[in-house]
Amino acid sequence: MTFSSLARALGLAAALSTAPAFASEAPAETTATGTGAAAAESEGSPVTVAAEAAAQAQPSAPPSAPPAFALAKPVFDDNWATIGLGLGMVPSYAGSNDYIAFPLPLIVGRVGGVGISPNGPGFLIDLNPGKPGFAPQKGARIAVGPAFRLRNDRNVQIKDDVVARAGKLDAALEVGGHVGLAWRGVFKPVDQFSVGVQARWDVLGAHEGMVIEPQVSYRAPLGRAFTLQAQVSAEFVDDSFADYYFTVSPAQALASGLPRFRAGGGLNRIGTFAILGYDLDRNALNGGWSLTGVGGYSRLFGDAADTPYTALRGDPNQFILGLGIAYTF
Repeated sequence: MTFSSLARALGLAAALSTAPAFASEAPAETTATGTGAAAAESEGSPVTVAAEAAAQAQPSAPPSAPPAFALAKPVFDDNWATIGLGLGMVPSYAGSNDYIAFPLPLIVGRVGGVGISPNGPGFLIDLNPGKPGFAPQKGARIAVGPAFRLRNDRNVQIKDDVVARAGKLDAALEVGGHVGLAWRGVFKPVDQFSVGVQARWDVLGAHEGMVIEPQVSYRAPLGRAFTLQAQVSAEFVDDSFADYYFTVSPAQALASGLPRFRAGGGLNRIGTFAILGYDLDRNALNGGWSLTGVGGYSRLFGDAADTPYTALRGDPNQFILGLGIAYTF
């Protein structure tokens, strides 16, 4: 679970409209032109001379106030990056009711026309990221590219002594792809709504299974400094995945005292999370430092919830809470 400074950068786009500045300049130009024409028509008139003398005696009007926002080239162009680090409280393993502190690294950006975004303990590469910055987009954009995720369930920091006696598991590196559709300007000029799906396979010989993860996400600005990103996702796993993480083998039952259990694949979890970003100088367009808070909830289903690791020693309700800091350039 990680955070995106690109979403918070969308918060100021609507505030930087140039229309107010142009509107304030046009009447002044028209007034000046009209005054010059009237003076030319009435030149030499005693009434006009007296009026001009009276006008010169009046105090000059104060200069107009500067615009609230100055136009500047945003940092989010063809090449940009956000790098950050956070700390989160996460379950000790999937199904645990014990929580541990876990680092939350972040890297997101666009380099050479390729988008990079976080994907839990991993990342996605978007080979078709669309137009840079806040350029308008008509219709849906197809997002497609490779997906990577590291899974270290019951590999480190198993706080439950009974579960720990069942033995540690190897870390898995899941590699696959993702495809989705993204729409800009759905409810606001700079929001984005997207739907997609990932398919990943373990390549390190740990669970040796497959994971299918459909996702629906939305991001939008909340005023000038805050932005919100929310996502709902599900996870479907095959028998190899379920057997590796949720089965209690005879040897594991003997070592831990837990009853034997044979797990099969299917719906593994449904969850949601939200990311709230705050730009420290209240101008997300210029990059710099930002703070990000993360909160999430997921519910385990099927054998992920019925396994003794969850039903007897843990909880199918899983939470995450984190805070991080990032720099955009």
